[in-house]
Amino acid sequence: MTQTDPAFISDSARAARATLFFVLGLTALRLAALFTSPLELYPDEAQYWLWSRTLDFGYFSKPPMIAWTIWLTTLIGGDSEAWVRLGGPLYHAATATVLFVVGRKLYRPWTGTAAAALYLLMPGVALSSFVAATDAPLLFFLALTLLAYVSLRDDPADLKPAFGLGAALGLALLSKYAALYFLVGIALHLALSAEARKVWTVRRALAAGLTLAAVIAPNLVWNAAHQFATVGHTAANANLGGSLFNPGEMLGFIGEQFGVFGPIPFAVLAGAGITLAVRRRLTGPDLLLACLTVPPLAAMIVQALISRANANWAASAYVAGTVLTAALLTRDWSGGWRRAARIGLIAAVALQGAIALFLVVAVAQPRVVDQLGQSNSIKRLRGWEEASDLVIQRARTEALNGGITAIAVEDRFLFNALAYYGRDYFAEPGAAPLTIWVRDKAGNQAEAEAPLTRDKGGRVVVAILDDKAEAKQALIGADFGKAGLIEVRRITLSLPCKGKVGETDAKYDHRCIRRVSLVLGEGFAPLAERK
Repeated sequence: MTQTDPAFISDSARAARATLFFVLGLTALRLAALFTSPLELYPDEAQYWLWSRTLDFGYFSKPPMIAWTIWLTTLIGGDSEAWVRLGGPLYHAATATVLFVVGRKLYRPWTGTAAAALYLLMPGVALSSFVAATDAPLLFFLALTLLAYVSLRDDPADLKPAFGLGAALGLALLSKYAALYFLVGIALHLALSAEARKVWTVRRALAAGLTLAAVIAPNLVWNAAHQFATVGHTAANANLGGSLFNPGEMLGFIGEQFGVFGPIPFAVLAGAGITLAVRRRLTGPDLLLACLTVPPLAAMIVQALISRANANWAASAYVAGTVLTAALLTRDWSGGWRRAARIGLIAAVALQGAIALFLVVAVAQPRVVDQLGQSNSIKRLRGWEEASDLVIQRARTEALNGGITAIAVEDRFLFNALAYYGRDYFAEPGAAPLTIWVRDKAGNQAEAEAPLTRDKGGRVVVAILDDKAEAKQALIGADFGKAGLIEVRRITLSLPCKGKVGETDAKYDHRCIRRVSLVLGEGFAPLAERK
């Protein structure tokens, strides 16, 4: 059956309707949960919001797409948590739709529907739909890149797919540098497939390459003007200076992929994919998708072996990987394999659908998580507003009792949270500026752009976060002519929590509280500068 046959067209229309209904329905549920959720921004999300207040072509630790996205969504709806996070579910809905088109184009319509469902129900995507992070735009623009790459086969004389590939890949790189793995995948595909090499001409290569260069050039210029801060931070995250053999870390990373992609889909992708490759039974579309799936997974497995790798660092593999898995589960296998594949697809959708729906409920009503005894899993999304209010209230009090020249923190997490939850205060005329105490040299954007300096250090409210507060207080106090502890607040993050507010730290369960200590410092004169 060709894509111009009436039967294919009719089947495609039914699959498209089913996909659209599914994508819109699940996305509507996620949006409803997002706009009713009491969960606060995690400090990294608050940092992205802070970046979005000043649009640029780059930032200290990430390319600019996440900040641009938040700028747009908050311009439309305001600065509440839901509008900061809105890009996540919308990007994922759009990605699922694009993957439907890719699956239909490479295989058949219902393969596209399966790809959209597996993607949108992926546990990693289900979680990512409720946070502001770089993976959502990365995966969307990689899906567009994949569609453009697949479309190169349609008409060898058409340059539009090449231009589209360059533009989409450039935007993916502006989302996260992990998009570079797509180039590795293309190179691998060209090396293994004569058919792949036939679709490229010099004109197409120039069109894709020049478009890619034009899109990413502003970010490269920004990096050059800022000592390649983003590139350096990305390299530092790799932590290649550690141990060179960590098999436990590697096995842990592989195990985490069952949680990111889903237990059944990852087992199918790894098991069936490897089996077909070894037996040389991969079809042309299978090979294309496998070449784009393997590089990020292989690179992160090696990374985990020689150092460490976070579970989501291989996320870019699952754009092509989702379509390949859908193809394997909807293929007309012989004998009992066909039935097994169908059962596997149904089981995967059912299991991951249940997880996705639970996350919708958990985000909308976090007390459900508390009642299940899993509060620890969401404690990082609680208590930041209370901590920020504490600092702001104390700043207002001290402003009346002699004035203050700055608010300072010693932790970038508290800096970001305070910038977001204290935004109304800092917008007031005459408000004390928000600064950060820098112990050595700038290690993040806050330290690079808002360090506490002598001219702002006349009388400062300093907020110290959590662990080793006494040791930090001593270090910070040494940088002031006079410094003293003025307040301590313990904020309950998860329930049940041993101990009660007001009890000593020795009786407190540190896994479920956040301690904020406030110091009043006068006459800031860094000890390092005085030596």
